[in-house]
Amino acid sequence: MIVEIIRLETSKGGTIGVMKINKKVFCYVLEPSDRENERNISSIPTGQYTCKPYASTNHGSTWMVTDVYRRSGIIFHPGNHVGNTQGCFLLGSSVGKLRNNRAVLNSGATFETLKAMMSRETEFHLTISEVY
Repeated sequence: MIVEIIRLETSKGGTIGVMKINKKVFCYVLEPSDRENERNISSIPTGQYTCKPYASTNHGSTWMVTDVYRRSGIIFHPGNHVGNTQGCFLLGSSVGKLRNNRAVLNSGATFETLKAMMSRETEFHLTISEVY
């Protein structure tokens, strides 16, 4: 699987991007804005990473992004606005607003679709880039 996150726009309300799987847009991604890679409140640096299956206490089966400089515990999970990210990636089928906050919508279903698509993968490589 070829998995990419392309960051499109950032503000103090978070960073919006798209996730492409095998060169096709799969969903939108919300993550914190860049705060110099600070734990729990910042996006991670652009680059290439390996993602491995992970059993999250709060989110069940997911994938963890490994080998992030000075960071750990970065996973993909459902959620809608930047307050839900905790430094992780939130997935959604569209972008909108909830209570005046930038949000990804239909996150739970989008996350479950990703889990089904990736159920046979033992790991995958993730490339993160920015176009803003």
